Amino acid sequence: MAVELRALFLLPLCFPGLQGQTPQVQRRREGGTLYMLCPYAAWTTKQQTKYWCLLRHGDCQEVLHTYYEDSVQSRDRRIEIKDNTASKAVSVTMTDLKAEDSDTYFCSAYNRVTGAYTQLRAISLNVFRELLKWELDTLTVQCPEGYGMVWCRGGQTDCTAPLRRQTSSKQSEMKSLQDRASVEYNAQRALAVTMKNLQARDSGVYWCALGSEHSRKMEVVLSVLKRTQQHTAKESGNVSVQCHYKIADYRTVSKAWCKKKEGGMCNVLVTTRSESPAGNSTAREGVRIQDDTQQGFVTITMEQLQVQDSGVYWCALQDGSGLLRMEEVTLSVSKALPPGGFPDSESQSEEILLGDSCSGSTFLILSVVLLLLLLLALLTSVALGVRYYRLLLRTGNREAEDTSDRPEGTARAGSTGRREGSQDDSKGPAYINLDVQSHPSPEDPLYCNVKLSQAPRNPQEMEYAVIAFNQPPRTSRE
Repeated sequence: MAVELRALFLLPLCFPGLQGQTPQVQRRREGGTLYMLCPYAAWTTKQQTKYWCLLRHGDCQEVLHTYYEDSVQSRDRRIEIKDNTASKAVSVTMTDLKAEDSDTYFCSAYNRVTGAYTQLRAISLNVFRELLKWELDTLTVQCPEGYGMVWCRGGQTDCTAPLRRQTSSKQSEMKSLQDRASVEYNAQRALAVTMKNLQARDSGVYWCALGSEHSRKMEVVLSVLKRTQQHTAKESGNVSVQCHYKIADYRTVSKAWCKKKEGGMCNVLVTTRSESPAGNSTAREGVRIQDDTQQGFVTITMEQLQVQDSGVYWCALQDGSGLLRMEEVTLSVSKALPPGGFPDSESQSEEILLGDSCSGSTFLILSVVLLLLLLLALLTSVALGVRYYRLLLRTGNREAEDTSDRPEGTARAGSTGRREGSQDDSKGPAYINLDVQSHPSPEDPLYCNVKLSQAPRNPQEMEYAVIAFNQPPRTSRE
């Protein structure tokens, strides 16, 4: 025990330049893990104790120590140190990091025989806390214990120090909506920071700082989101908007409806105040506001809308110090058409010309497509007509060839029976053309009926008919 106390006493002498060094910065998100490897020289003996320290005024404030292959954990099991003599390195692991862990650490080796320390490696650990808030929410942060702590913001040169006397009554807090931040020490001697009525412009990086150099002890990354609405309406129509708020915090605060202008100015159109609106107000007929303090929402109604009413509006809290946005509303008012259905405003002439141009282009495209379809149909019809004409010619030639090759008096199968001859049946031979509709087999009998009046009374010679069944030629069709 005496040796350990002597070692702590000699630490500033053993590390004369440690405080002036620039440690390596390690940045981690809250809940993350830090793994650090501290190698040591080969001549370092195994009997040396390895330390994981916090830097305090050049001294080592011990966090953990290990000796000869021991693996030691902290009470909450978030920090572990281990000496690996085979690889000649000390490993340190910090898990489930918290913003309060932000500090300057270093690992060192102490030789019990010689009483000398050897610094191995130093880091500046920056654990930041991510916070996501809505507008009008409240941010509460407690910095680590220690007097001289201040509250700083990135991009600002001045930090906010705690006030000696600070009232916390509800009346004083709501006296001015712009007095939103309070920094004071609590009963645990820790710096307590409270930021009320948050706005989107409050987003940024904050940290608790200690000492004249404002070294970071805890960092907060704040993101404030604004509540938004979008509404559309027709000209001469109406629109109704509702914005909610916390009854306990803003029940007695006046509400206003304003339209945002260039430069960030928001001109008040209507307010719940009994007196007239502020000096930056703009008169607008047909705008009403109603505050339901029992349900916690304010209702704004705008009547007889015009196109120029389009823009960005705020539901806002209002007091003598200015306006604080509750919700942002984007309103879009479109031009209404006259009863005939055609716009008659000169401001829409450009839109009309653009519409006519688009219509003309569409008509031209449709005309070209229809003309191409018509030409295609015409060419198809001509091709089919020529093909059909050739088919008829080919069929007629084949029938003529079949007739010329057939002997006279031969009956063609498939024809209808008809007697062709001269007016005088008694003179010369008579021929009969017999067409058979079906294809009879050779075994089927074939008859020829002749009327008695047509038969000659004194036949001088015999008339006969030769009937032959030939296979009709097949006509090839393309």
